[in-house]
Amino acid sequence: MEITNVTEYDAIAKAKLPKMVYDYYASGAEDQWTLQENRNAFARILFRPRILIDVNKIDMATTVLGFKISMPIMVAPTAFQKMAHPDGEYATARAASAAGTIMTLSSWATSSVEEVASTGPGIRFFQLYVYKNRKVVEQLVRRAEKAGFKAIALTVDTPRLGRRESDIKNRFTLPPNLTLKNFEGLDLGKMDEASIDQIANDSGLASYVAGQIDRTLSWKDIQWLQTITNMPILVKGVLTGEDARIAIQAGAAGIIVSNHGARQLDYVPATISALEEVVKATQGRVPVFLDGGVRRGTDVFKALALGASGIFIGRPVVFALAAEGEAGVKKVLQMLRDEFELTMALSGCRSLSEITRNHIVTEWDTPRHLPRL
Repeated sequence: MEITNVTEYDAIAKAKLPKMVYDYYASGAEDQWTLQENRNAFARILFRPRILIDVNKIDMATTVLGFKISMPIMVAPTAFQKMAHPDGEYATARAASAAGTIMTLSSWATSSVEEVASTGPGIRFFQLYVYKNRKVVEQLVRRAEKAGFKAIALTVDTPRLGRRESDIKNRFTLPPNLTLKNFEGLDLGKMDEASIDQIANDSGLASYVAGQIDRTLSWKDIQWLQTITNMPILVKGVLTGEDARIAIQAGAAGIIVSNHGARQLDYVPATISALEEVVKATQGRVPVFLDGGVRRGTDVFKALALGASGIFIGRPVVFALAAEGEAGVKKVLQMLRDEFELTMALSGCRSLSEITRNHIVTEWDTPRHLPRL
């Protein structure tokens, strides 16, 4: 079957992967309302295309924290990629590099920062969970910096793991042949399978998080992180203007509007619905990025029209990885790039700076009054 859009990889991944693995990647928290809303909210934003503009040449290049990339489409951190394909994070790193864009490596990767760095050149960010043992965090951040990673994406919405009922039903745990590679030498690389029996109402991952992740994480820890690294810090998991303002005061270099792929608190708004409030609160002081629900080039355009400096994709990458390995990830990035370029052309935009709020209309806009002729 000819794959014509990124969503088609979902069904292929579902057919290929064990149920526990597919459900882990695909599911959201509780009723999964936010999971659906992450997609549905994009569908309620319409275009106001401008016509008769010379769109023969279109430039999608941009810079993120000073790094030049080919397009405002980047790879979000997703854990345990070797569950999807034996090449795991290696394949994703190579595909992102070939596409001229940024890959974000998860703390819970099944390949270490050093292994990913060994795949060759590329701009890479490191997603960080803060463990109770701060020495572990310090060591990991320094390793990422030494391995050439360029920024930290600090996940701030996970003091506890959201209630993912598929994982509870499946008794999700990391397959025995895989480890959390970044923690392998620290006795933190394996999930304790005994904990699954002890906590009848949880997954192995939820038990691991309860045991290891620091629930006391607060704004002052962003300042602490700045004392142990020169890498800029992106705060990932912001959904309100209030928190956007505090993030800037705390020294964040950028903000990622994210609801953790709808895997944490259900009934939070879709990220595209929360984006504009966050952008307005930052007043242009730091870049704002969007993570969650992007499946089309049209979605990328809508996010940029609402003020995002770029977007991150997660599930499309792991599903394509499961289906076709590195070639699948390359294809996902290329399809989104092609769709985004077409959307720009059909909207009358030749560069990212020409994408404006006037190119879209949202459900929260006040009715437009047409000018008198």
